[in-house]
Amino acid sequence: MAISIRLWTENDLPFIKAAEDSCFDDPWTETMIKDEYARKDFFGLILESGGERIGYLAATVLFEDGEIPKIAVLPAFRGKGYGKALMEAAFVEFKNRGAERVFLEVREGNIPAVRLYTGCGFERTRLRKRYYADGENALEMKKEL
Repeated sequence: MAISIRLWTENDLPFIKAAEDSCFDDPWTETMIKDEYARKDFFGLILESGGERIGYLAATVLFEDGEIPKIAVLPAFRGKGYGKALMEAAFVEFKNRGAERVFLEVREGNIPAVRLYTGCGFERTRLRKRYYADGENALEMKKEL
């Protein structure tokens, strides 16, 4: 099935919240999503398949640095390359907005996500001990564009 990737609109915010709740143990709140969307340095991507929203990515660009605080694909659609498609679309948007490198943090134990990021060219830069509220470590990763 054909996929499409586009920028977020305000109409996507309810989907983002529902997806947050189904994809994460510590989801962003509705306020956090709205605050992120309102930032001047923010962009978000929506992934659609057959007209249905199935994933998203949130990002910021400040000068030459980009950051990806969230990426999610609904559980039923994982393992099909959709996360990689979102990342590749984000790299194009980052470059268009002047970013030269992109950073993210990922749970050390989230092996599928670490594989995705490594496969997209990210390299581990450091370990952040007890970064998450539950005490899990985070890997900080960087990709040069």
